[in-house]
Amino acid sequence: MSSGIVRHSENNRMSLAVEAGGFVFLAGLTAVETRGATVAAQTKEILQRIDHHLAEAGSSKANLVSAQIWLTDSATFNEFNTVWEEWVADVGKPVRACVESRLADPALNVEIMVTAWR
Repeated sequence: MSSGIVRHSENNRMSLAVEAGGFVFLAGLTAVETRGATVAAQTKEILQRIDHHLAEAGSSKANLVSAQIWLTDSATFNEFNTVWEEWVADVGKPVRACVESRLADPALNVEIMVTAWR
């Protein structure tokens, strides 16, 4: 029996991406390279990872419908937005929420979770 759900990059705790009902849901992604990395650098890395995982699931940033963003310091909002706006410049913009929040690892400055149409 097929549930119509496809899971990508599963580990013991979660999947990094799940396809269901015509959508691709990505887990909250953070940067891997955090040592001394600015919000801009971490954001660029995360957006590259988002591009990769969406492509792996048959979608792209052009199909984004929503994004949730967590910043550890709201003072970095403009720095984040500079990178984000360049990334979405030539595609339809998703609905978006951005909040200040402490993240699980103090070296992390930003986490992004997106949903896209497939």
